[in-house]
Amino acid sequence: MQESLASFFGVTCSQLQKLISIAMEEGGEYADIFFEHTTVNELSLRDNRINRAGSHTDYGVGIRVIQGEHTGYAYSEITAMPQMEKAARFAAKIASSGRTLSMPSAVRKISGNDFYPMKRDLESFGIGEKLPFLELLDKRIFELERRCTKVRAAISDSLSKIMFFNSLGEFYTDIRPLVSVMGSATFEQNGRLESAGASKSFRAGAEILNDNLIEELASTIAAKGAFLFEARQPVGGEMPVVMAAGSSGILLHEAVGHAFEADFVRKGTSIFSDRLGMQVCDNSITIVDDATLTSNRGSLNYDDEGIPGQKTALVEKGRLNSFLHDRISAKYYNTAPTGNGRRESFRYMPIPRMRATYMEGGEFSREEIIAGVRKGIYATDFSNGQVQIGAGDFSFYVKSGYMIENGKLAAPVKDINIIGNGPQALGEISMVGNDSMIDNSTWTCGKGQYCPVSCGMPTVLVRHLIVGGLA
Repeated sequence: MQESLASFFGVTCSQLQKLISIAMEEGGEYADIFFEHTTVNELSLRDNRINRAGSHTDYGVGIRVIQGEHTGYAYSEITAMPQMEKAARFAAKIASSGRTLSMPSAVRKISGNDFYPMKRDLESFGIGEKLPFLELLDKRIFELERRCTKVRAAISDSLSKIMFFNSLGEFYTDIRPLVSVMGSATFEQNGRLESAGASKSFRAGAEILNDNLIEELASTIAAKGAFLFEARQPVGGEMPVVMAAGSSGILLHEAVGHAFEADFVRKGTSIFSDRLGMQVCDNSITIVDDATLTSNRGSLNYDDEGIPGQKTALVEKGRLNSFLHDRISAKYYNTAPTGNGRRESFRYMPIPRMRATYMEGGEFSREEIIAGVRKGIYATDFSNGQVQIGAGDFSFYVKSGYMIENGKLAAPVKDINIIGNGPQALGEISMVGNDSMIDNSTWTCGKGQYCPVSCGMPTVLVRHLIVGGLA
């Protein structure tokens, strides 16, 4: 695959070395070259008919040069040598310091990981094969919930061909698939409207699409819609909150995970900047960021700096064990990169980013955790919220859940705001469930640039959070 992709991008080993030499001729300490060819296909259905179909391709190369505290970056959408040489010189000028280093002569290929095997090639997966899945999703939601009035469904697939080379002589290639299915529906009863949606996303081939996946999505959407007609907004206040396994992991990602990214740590904007090696929560808690989950949306064989995908323990038995590093932050902290150097595309420099971030399971059952709450909220369906990364203060919207009364689930509730502070909430977790679950929805992290991620959580009890509801 390495040789074929080199041919695909139209470059030879000697040309790659020449580009690195040009990139470092102004005195760079390190340089790398990132080639990308990504094809994205989208198909959507509304009112039982196709309302959108499209395909686009992104192609180009990004060249980065690092010299001390300075980084130069330039990209080209044309991979002919004159344009790439121009980009290399431009990046070199930005990072220049006037000292020239020699280039290695050897090229070392890195390979071995295969976290997203494809059984069915996406490049031959056409509209005619996708359409029946959208039609089935539409049909099943209407069949499962008679109050459904409108369905929107979409399938998106992409295939990224990546080639990387750096001044250390490291060379790798990767082919990254991504398939996503999304559905949403509007429901009506006595003039009252409710809406619900669900999605699934995997790094896999076309084989991931099957009737069972569509049935799971349809059942989830229909059940969410029916639930909302029974739910009411609760009375707010400070109370215990039990977070359900799965999508609650988005709160972990946003309210805590970003504070572990080493660029925020280095700038001193992370509340955890000076707490490495310290106890930050109960010793029952282990939080990991993982690139090695098979077919997971956040997995990577190699990150965008050529570091092999790996599993990193951020918090281990309550102790802050590691930050998330790219090559730059790893050098600054004199540690090894953790494989978290990621970028949206060849147009962007890599920065520390999460992959699949989740809390590992504990010892309690879901029922035991709920039984330990006299009065509180069981939050089941999280969506994005607002977070201040420095302080860790957050506000998250919870679409649905239940009241907990005397250790039992009671009235269904909806439209809740959960307000708190990430590090404090982490410290307030007193029970961790044995049901850790990854949520395979279409989570996308924005940090000046966008990357696909995933998240997960076991059922946990947070002793005190502010629940925004009725006065």
